[in-house]
Amino acid sequence: MKIKSGLILRKVGDDYIIVEPMQGVTDMTKVFTLNESAAWLWEKIENMDFSEESAAGLLTERYEVERERALEDVRRLIDFLESQKLLLTE
Repeated sequence: MKIKSGLILRKVGDDYIIVEPMQGVTDMTKVFTLNESAAWLWEKIENMDFSEESAAGLLTERYEVERERALEDVRRLIDFLESQKLLLTE
């Protein structure tokens, strides 16, 4: 799977937000918030094909988290991204 192109991740204050610009204008009704670790993971996978396993591997390398917990977190993030139509799946 891959993150949809054209999405922008920005840090605003203490928050990380994803915006989806449309025809040069940002639609502020389409703003999504991520926590710090999800934003870090987003930056790592945004330009690559990834799987649940590869994304969880990145989390376990960066954070002190067990593989099963990392997989659970990745699955929740993927579910969220899919529900908002922010992922391209094959």
